[in-house]
Amino acid sequence: MSKGKQNRKAALKAQEEARRLQEAKERRQQTMIGVIVTMVLIALIALGGFLYWRSHRPVKTQDLEQARQAVAKVKEKPSAANDQGGFLISSQGLGKPVAKAPTVEIYMDFMCPGCGALHRGLDSTLTGLVDAGQINLVIYPMSFMDRLSTDNYSSRTGTATIYVAQHDPDHLLPFIANLYAKDFQPDESDYHPISNDKIRQQAIKAGVDPKVADQAVKGRYRAWIKAMDAYTPLRKELWNPSGSNKGQMTTPTVRINGNYWELGNLSRAGLDYSSGLLKALGLDQSKVGVKGAMPAIGASGQPRSLS
Repeated sequence: MSKGKQNRKAALKAQEEARRLQEAKERRQQTMIGVIVTMVLIALIALGGFLYWRSHRPVKTQDLEQARQAVAKVKEKPSAANDQGGFLISSQGLGKPVAKAPTVEIYMDFMCPGCGALHRGLDSTLTGLVDAGQINLVIYPMSFMDRLSTDNYSSRTGTATIYVAQHDPDHLLPFIANLYAKDFQPDESDYHPISNDKIRQQAIKAGVDPKVADQAVKGRYRAWIKAMDAYTPLRKELWNPSGSNKGQMTTPTVRINGNYWELGNLSRAGLDYSSGLLKALGLDQSKVGVKGAMPAIGASGQPRSLS
């Protein structure tokens, strides 16, 4: 065999060996990619299953009862709170509902951006309705977003609100409005510490007696609000009935006469918070703040459809 033929044969053999090695390498890569993809899919399926389970798992009666008992064991409780941890305010005073008036409940956290948007859109309307005896308003401060601040902002503002509700309820709504003011409410994604004195100043600006404001920022009732944080989300009647948070409690949560009010329906109906609430209550905007002009749904009716 000539030397040229030997070289060509060697070259072909080398090419064949290189091709074989490349194919083997590609098979190994494909196998590895397949394994990785399979592992990722398994992880996603497991995560999806866990999230579905978490959203749809039944809350055991004993879990709710244990949380309720934990609240009962807290030594210092706010005397004005109802059995579910809310503070009812009306034109009659703290804890004194107006007969035949609808009851609006709001569950809030002062770090919650959605709560801030809700209150900035509703507070003036709520104040007018409460002052005229047209609704009973029940406030439920929560503090589960403490984890998003470096100084327990949610529980500090929550307990301050509770103290003001107990000792100066006439200025509770203005104080809440000040805490949710756009130039005061902190950003949950870029939190900067807010001192107790700044919270105190917001109370004083709202008309709260300075002596009450001084005491409000001392963290009284912190153990109680934390116990309520564990209890409240277990109440099924507060769970989102639809959407990505179905089966979970989120803030803000609003109920009207004990009926869950879906805030997501507002945008679908092209309504803002104020006009949406008034439509749900059955009251014309021109009647807000007019004593004797009562919402059509009364004290027991369901909220009217927004569509």
